[in-house]
Amino acid sequence: MAKAIMRHQIADYLECGSGNDAAYALCGVGYRSLNEELNPQVESTIYVCDKSASSSVDSYQAKFPFEADYFKDQTAVKEVWDIGHDHKVGEDAERNYVRVDLYDPVSGSENTYQARKFKVAVEVSSLSGEAGKKMSVSGNFNAVGDFVPGTFNTQTKAFTAATASTTTTP
Repeated sequence: MAKAIMRHQIADYLECGSGNDAAYALCGVGYRSLNEELNPQVESTIYVCDKSASSSVDSYQAKFPFEADYFKDQTAVKEVWDIGHDHKVGEDAERNYVRVDLYDPVSGSENTYQARKFKVAVEVSSLSGEAGKKMSVSGNFNAVGDFVPGTFNTQTKAFTAATASTTTTP
């Protein structure tokens, strides 16, 4: 019987800090949702000899909507909170983000899995909280350009870009 992939089998890491202090932190505790929306850009054309349109996918405008409870000691949550709190824009609001497929380990490499690295513009839409409730942060990680396929080691928190010969097509 086929086994469904569960949400906990996809890990999300956000690069936090800057310069030599930059390191990947797990988007885990605090994050209630973190999804991937592909937003394909489709062009449709009807040719004079056809009754129906022909469509093609021209590009993607991927974004990763998130909702998180604010835990000051959770690095990946605090990083996003600070971007919104301090109204950071442009490059100051851009981070590297890695989506790791824990269900797809790399044979012969312990703690290493197939992954995709995105440059994202962190869009914080809301810092909110009701009386007597936890503060929360929500928004989107908006992809900037194309993702880089590769692998990610969850122990060392290192991303390695795939070479042309190691890139596989599903």
